[in-house]
Amino acid sequence: MRAIIQKVTEASVVVDKEKVSEIGPGFMVLLGVKDTDDKEDLAYIKKKISKLRIFEDDDEKMNLSIKDVGGEILVVSQFTLYGDARKGNRPSFTESAKAEKAKEYYEILIDELGEEGFNVKTGVFQTHMQVSLVNDGPVTIILDSERIL
Repeated sequence: MRAIIQKVTEASVVVDKEKVSEIGPGFMVLLGVKDTDDKEDLAYIKKKISKLRIFEDDDEKMNLSIKDVGGEILVVSQFTLYGDARKGNRPSFTESAKAEKAKEYYEILIDELGEEGFNVKTGVFQTHMQVSLVNDGPVTIILDSERIL
């Protein structure tokens, strides 16, 4: 799994000219699911999102988690995170999970973050969206469950 985490002061999703989600300070999470991902990949990404310390403490050091600051999370599914454009100019998405699996993992992540007490908002799965955000810092972190152990 891949997650692009952006620390934001605000973020929103619009579908068909209607705002469907918005958050204040917190994380904008773009989530990509790979065809070979399993529940361990999902658990890794969830843990990293919930514990990532990129908010400043009183000494202006990135030392606080989203839970520490009471931030919100906006999760948007984005299969294009597994787009491969190394060969040619048109990306291949063969590593992206099929819609059924991607939606299942997307929904599990949202549910489990909610169960941990986070205020989680979402985009609309498999829909054309306009995503707006104000990146705070800017701070952008790339998480990938295919990590070297």
